[in-house]
Amino acid sequence: MDLTAMIPARLGSKRIPKKNIRYLLDKPLIQYPIELAAKSGCFKEIWINTEDAGLGHFAETLGAKFHKRPLELASDTATNRDFTYEFLKAHCCDYLVMINPTSPLLGLDTLTMFLDFTKEDEYDTILSVVSSKAETLFQGDPLNFSYSEKVNSQLLAPVEQVVWALTAWKRDTFIGLQENGANPVFGGSVGYFSIPKDESCDLDTQEEWRIAEGILMSRLAPPKERYLEL
Repeated sequence: MDLTAMIPARLGSKRIPKKNIRYLLDKPLIQYPIELAAKSGCFKEIWINTEDAGLGHFAETLGAKFHKRPLELASDTATNRDFTYEFLKAHCCDYLVMINPTSPLLGLDTLTMFLDFTKEDEYDTILSVVSSKAETLFQGDPLNFSYSEKVNSQLLAPVEQVVWALTAWKRDTFIGLQENGANPVFGGSVGYFSIPKDESCDLDTQEEWRIAEGILMSRLAPPKERYLEL
């Protein structure tokens, strides 16, 4: 089975300006997914999908290939569906795996297990999710709990949040969905792969950037466990 990695990296981000080339600790953000994909050893090709030639050429120095995204697909209004379809029309593979550079906390074990899940070939679309056992509301109504009874959190049914850290699409199905007018991103049979919460941070705000920095720093120098003496 041919797996191709695509790393989307628009240069013109606004909430965190130029975040893909901003240093997160000792290296620019875009370097994290490229190195992670390479370490897995599972991809036929690793591509950066960007409109910026300078960013594309930097990715090439790290061993990735450069797919130049059309400028009209580099705007705030362009969606995953738009640039993924354009990419897949230009490149052949069985599955496309999107590794989001805004999720730099992803670990190699998590990526490897996600790829093993993809290789089982049961789904057309695979979304990464974070499972949480917490009382959750939707439009003011409880989803997984009742106001009439308090249940310990460990007994709650988990809710799952789509986080877009990792996504896989079966190429032929995805292209077919775009060309027959069906649901473009979540089409076909959809599978869900749960990733650890501490790997799921999606860097869209300065607050999330600080959280990611803190987690990376704690991984580099894990604090010694200490307990109050009673």
